[in-house]
Amino acid sequence: MTDDIYDKRIDRQFDKLEQKLPGPIGRGLRGLREPRMIWLRVPIALLLIVGGFFSFLPVLGLWMLPLGVLLLAQDIPFLKRPTARLMVWGERRWTEWRRKRRSSASS
Repeated sequence: MTDDIYDKRIDRQFDKLEQKLPGPIGRGLRGLREPRMIWLRVPIALLLIVGGFFSFLPVLGLWMLPLGVLLLAQDIPFLKRPTARLMVWGERRWTEWRRKRRSSASS
């Protein structure tokens, strides 16, 4: 697949993620993804990644690491393919897990 396909795949996955997030957070993520926001997106992504490594501290958490990589994948071509694949894989696993949980709860 070409990089253009992975760009579209990442955009679709980000769109889905933004819809599931609370309003202001989803809108903030949408704003960060705009091409003109690269000057803000890259430093935020790097700070999130570094913060993920310090997840043992009270405010910081491991959740910061994947979010930082997702934001960085918008601008670094070699990260697009694995990030797009991981997002699709993660969404499938999440859907399967929720389906299994619902079916076991109703039994």
